[in-house]
Formats: sequence, C-alpha cells, structure tokens
Amino acid sequence: MTSSPRPHPLFLGIDTGGTYTDAVLWSEDHGVAAKAKALTTRHDLAVGISGAVDAVLEKAHVDPAAIKLVSMSTTLATNALVEGQGGRVALVMIGFSEADLARDGLKTALGTDPLVLCEGGHDVHGNARMLDLAPLEAALPELEKSVSGFAVCAYFATRNPAHEIAARDLIREMTGLPVTTSHELSAKLGGPRRALTTLLNARLISMIDRLVAATEGFLEERKIKAPLMVVRGDGALVSAEFARQRPIETILSGPAASLVGARHMTGLDNAVVSDIGGTTTDVAVLDHGRPRLDPEGATVGGFRTMVEAVAMRTFGLGGDSEVSLEEGGLKPRMSLGPRRLVPLALAGMVHGEAVTNELERQLRAPNPGRMDGRFAVRTGVPEHLAAGLTAPEAKLYDTITAVPQPIDRLLTSNAQSATLNRLVSRGLVHVAGFTPSDAAHVLGRQANWDEAAARLGAELFARKRDGRGQPIAPSPEALSERVLATLTRLSAEVVLETAFAEDGLDGAATVAHALVQRAVDGHEGIARLSVALDRPVIGLGASAPLHYAGLPQLVGNECVVPEDTDVANALGAVVGQVRVTAEARVSQPKEGLFRVSVGEVLRDFTEEGPAMALAEEEVRMIVAAKARDAGTDAAEVEILTEINVSTVEGQRMFIEAHVVAIAAGRPRIAV
Repeated sequence: MTSSPRPHPLFLGIDTGGTYTDAVLWSEDHGVAAKAKALTTRHDLAVGISGAVDAVLEKAHVDPAAIKLVSMSTTLATNALVEGQGGRVALVMIGFSEADLARDGLKTALGTDPLVLCEGGHDVHGNARMLDLAPLEAALPELEKSVSGFAVCAYFATRNPAHEIAARDLIREMTGLPVTTSHELSAKLGGPRRALTTLLNARLISMIDRLVAATEGFLEERKIKAPLMVVRGDGALVSAEFARQRPIETILSGPAASLVGARHMTGLDNAVVSDIGGTTTDVAVLDHGRPRLDPEGATVGGFRTMVEAVAMRTFGLGGDSEVSLEEGGLKPRMSLGPRRLVPLALAGMVHGEAVTNELERQLRAPNPGRMDGRFAVRTGVPEHLAAGLTAPEAKLYDTITAVPQPIDRLLTSNAQSATLNRLVSRGLVHVAGFTPSDAAHVLGRQANWDEAAARLGAELFARKRDGRGQPIAPSPEALSERVLATLTRLSAEVVLETAFAEDGLDGAATVAHALVQRAVDGHEGIARLSVALDRPVIGLGASAPLHYAGLPQLVGNECVVPEDTDVANALGAVVGQVRVTAEARVSQPKEGLFRVSVGEVLRDFTEEGPAMALAEEEVRMIVAAKARDAGTDAAEVEILTEINVSTVEGQRMFIEAHVVAIAAGRPRIAV
C-alpha cells in the first residue's frame, strides 16, 4: 500500500492597507494558490483581516491546518505616527539637559507626556559619569498610574548601556510596565534622535500588541497553528513577539513588503518599483535584490527616526485622482490629484439614479456649469468626530447626507466652497467626481462599477470650454483617452523624479526642466534629447496593467507588470527572509588600551588581536540569538569588519574598529 503524498505546506500572507486588506495563500512549489481582498476596518483591524483570510480559504478549498506560516505587513504604526496617535509614556533621559529637547523635534514629539531627567551617562569611550536615579525613583509611584510605558535614553548608551539597564531594571521592579531602552533600538550616535525613536517605540507598543493579539486570536479560532511573522520597514521578516518589543521598526512595513513581492514575482535584482493605488503612487528602488534604504533613517509624521526603512517616495497620483483643468490659457493643461475623489462610476453603482438623474439634468442645461459632475456625500464616520465645527461648517454639514447631492444645488455661494473643502479635510465628507477610473470605464478598460454614470461625467467634462470658448474634447471617448494618457505621462514623471533624487539631484526641479520635458515628449528638434532609466520599472497595483502600458517609451526602459501585481504586499509578507544585525566597536581611549563595546559587554585589553577576537565572538553570539528571537533557526551569519588606522612616522596607529554581524534565513514553519 502506497502512502498518499504529503500536501505542500501553505503560507498565508496578509497586508492591511489603508483601503483594502489583502490575503494570499502561497507555496514554494506552486506559487500563489489563491488571493482575496476585504475592506480594511480601521476601528477593528481584525474584522478586515478575518474577512480577507476567510475569503482566501474559501477560494482555495484548503484545510486551515495546512497553513504552516502566517506573515503580515501593516500600515498601523505608520498611520499612528502620521495621525499623532499612541499611548502616553514617560521619557527618562540620563545625562541630558532640558536644552537637548530642542533638537530633532524631540520636544514636539514629547508634547505633554512626562519627562524625568537624571544625572549620569557616559563619554564617547564608555567611561561612566556619576549616576543618580533618585529623581526617577521618586517619580515612579505617580507615573505608574498615568502612563502605559517608559522610554529610557542615556548619554552615549551606544558606547556603554549600563545606566540604561539600571534605569530599566528599577522601572520594571517598581511598576512592571513595558520599558524601551535606546541601545536596543539603535547603535548610532545622536542622543536626541535616539531618544525620539525610543519615545515613539514606547508609544506604539500597546497598539501593535493589540493587533498581534487580535490576529493570534483569529488564527486560533480558525485552527491555524503556525508562527506569526511581521514585515519590518527594511523588508525583513521578524516574529510577532520581536515586533511587539520593537513596533517602531514596522513603520513603512507595507511599502517594504511590496518591494520584496516585486522582486520575488519578477526575479529582477535591479529595478524601479512603482506601486499605483487609488490615491497615491509609491516609488522606490531595488538594488542588488534589496530595497534601497533611507540612509538618514525613516521620516514618518514629520519625525526623522533612526529606523532603517525603505527609501520610498509617495506622490498624490492614482486611479481615483481628481481630474481638473488649469485656469487660464488658450489650451488649458489637464492636471490630476493630489486629492482623491469618489469616482462617479462607483457612486453610480452604490446610489443609482440619485447620481445619474442629476448628471442628466446638468447635461440638459444649455451651458456647462463650474460644479457639473460634482457631488458631496458623508463619509459615515461616527457623529462625535464632527465635534468642534464652526457655525458655517455645521450648517453645511447638516445639509449633506449619506446620499450624494449635486454640489451645484448644495452650495449657495462661492464662500461655501472653502467650507466644503474644510469638511473634506476633516474626513467628514467625500467629494465624488470624474477620475481616471471613470475614463477607464468609458473606454471599456475597466468594468467593475457603473459605466453609464462614468460616461455622463465624461460628457459633462468634455463640454468645458478652453480659452477660445471651444469644448475641450469632441467626445467622451476623446476626453477619456486624454485623461489616461495624462496619468501615464505623470506616472513617468514620478518614476524619473525618484531616479533623479536617488542620483543626488533635486528630483522635482530636474523633471520640470524644459530639457527633460522635451526628452520625455520625444520633441523633434535640431538637438535630439533622450532620457532613459538604467533599469526596468516593475509596475504594481490592480490598475498597473492599464496605466503603465505606455510607460516604456517615456522612461526609456521596459515596464514589467507581474501576474499577481494586485497582491504584491501580501505576497511580499510571506516570501521574505528574517534578517537581523548586531554591532560591536573597539576603541582606544588611551594608547595601549583597546576597549570592546558590544551589547551589554564592556571589556578592556592591552592588545588589539584579543580585543578584535572578542568583538567578533560576542557579536556573532548576539546576532545568532537575535535571529532565533526574530523567527529563524536556519540563519547564515556574515561578519563585516572595518578598521580605521593612521600612519604616523611609518608606524601603524589603531584608531577604532567597527564590526557588524548580519544573520539571514527563512522563517521557521510549523511542523
């Protein structure tokens, strides 16, 4: 009797984006087995996750027990920092003064959260100053009642973390609350920015903890017994438990996952990756198979952190971008974005004749109106979020309902346009209008919503007049072709802007230069100009096959759009590798003394050889332990050593050595 072949282990990838939560089932032998989407539920992310995962399980007809690894990318930390959310934490600074708060935006980030200053810290060689934790000890009984955690940063803790460890142990002993210490997050110098990164990390701990707990609870309900991984901002995978302690490292997790997914789907090591959504286009660079990282640290919500993350540029350009005409000129230029509108085709599908009857009314008018094809509708957020409106805002908001209303009848004066825009920026009201998605419906290149509403919107837009009083397009089809061509052209510009910026130029100014514009347009002149990327573009996003078809001739290289481009993030979450690093330094505080600083170890030697040997041995042990904690049992370790020396009168003089250990491997899976 022959035994039936064992099923290939399935891996489940999840991406919680701003609009949709994607889920994908993947195996190393057969690739993507199934994929599904569900609307992201901001108030409870687990609802959107369960919707997407249940849908993908149903599509694949698989036993949940066959899933041996679950991995997720999330925008939760990024959104929280952008929106200024997070827990109340106490910042403990050792060896700093209040004047240091003025640097790197630390005072702004701290806001009204409590600050405790203590004497102590170390010098650049790790020599200790006198430590006095009495102010912290005195403050802890009150702080315990009012904060969710602590952030501890000591002067030159990257050279000697002893004072941070002493403060951490005291806080844990007296309060039992979570503590983040700066030396655990970064080995870089720059105390205030390290303190800022530590503060933001401490704020995010409870939020990421809730997400991980909710996901683990959902997986348990579905009988999925598999390790849970999270994508970090540099594209590496780490265990959920690892991410719980270092949630700051998950900022830009989604864009990083899309790059990993792009490389996996195409096999390209060097490319420009452009991910187009409804609202934005995200562009980044792949170099030698890895995402190019921001050398200064990721900036999120206006704060420059010490977190290694993808160097990603975001542009307000997408399938649902507002289509408008620039004012003035005989032939007004068409512009797209940066504002997102609800496409008329989507509004028509949801609300039917409430939309199409009004569009037909506007078309029957003898002359085009400025507000034609525009509607206002409530977003559906809870009523308490409308608190604090001015009298004009409240009056207008009361007249707007859950059914779209034509703006030409809703607004009674020009001043109300500004009032409406304020309601939109508060997230209380959506404006519906003509978008590239509508243009695609008119031309039959998209068919998921209401084509009739899109066509009516295109007819209204085509009636708008140019500077000579002529209609701007002879037909809805001609207008729609122009809109889609504009989107492709602007997509080429954002790709080129990113490439110029990565080459050290002012990207926006360089793209706007007349010579580059002529080159992209293929302008025929006595001087022939051309511009070309040195690598192909990988197009991601559900609408990439449509909008990037005309990209190659504009950027001078091919554009590859993979088959599963619509779920690149979720796929990237599950095909990536665990990758962690650890660092050691060997310094020479005085001639003939070699000081090793690595992790929580500080040791002195009288010879360079034994000091370097200990640095390598310790850093290898630390990175191996970190790799196990991060979720891999099969890490390969690489050691990079950089020794700074000088030559004085023919003699070699040791200055400093920097040893970096990198451990990488596939995540462990359920047996």
